[in-house]
Amino acid sequence: EVQLVESGGGLVQPGGSLRLSCAASGFTLGSYIMSWVRQAPGKGPEWVSGINSDGRSTYYSDSVKGRFTISRDNAKNTVYLQMNSLKPEDTATYYCAATRRNDFSHLIHDYDYWGQGTMVTVSS
Repeated sequence: EVQLVESGGGLVQPGGSLRLSCAASGFTLGSYIMSWVRQAPGKGPEWVSGINSDGRSTYYSDSVKGRFTISRDNAKNTVYLQMNSLKPEDTATYYCAATRRNDFSHLIHDYDYWGQGTMVTVSS
């Protein structure tokens, strides 16, 4: 069974940091392009960051560029999102997603597998 399981969310003060993890099972993560997508309460999903299958190329939305860092450890079948300088507007449920595409896409409908999400709340 293909599964993506996110962890690492929680409550953090503005300016703080969190590190999200996405553990894959049932498939070889190293063959997939991965992304993080978030959905704030009452809003639609927003693509945040992506990484190609070998980790050599990374991509970020303008809203998180310079603050978030995506990485992957294919040996551990895990993708990470290091989030620094968090802002209240980063509050959302964060999902990891995998696509079998050969080229990177930030389009949500291009992703085949999704985790259940982990909630991040940035508040004082």
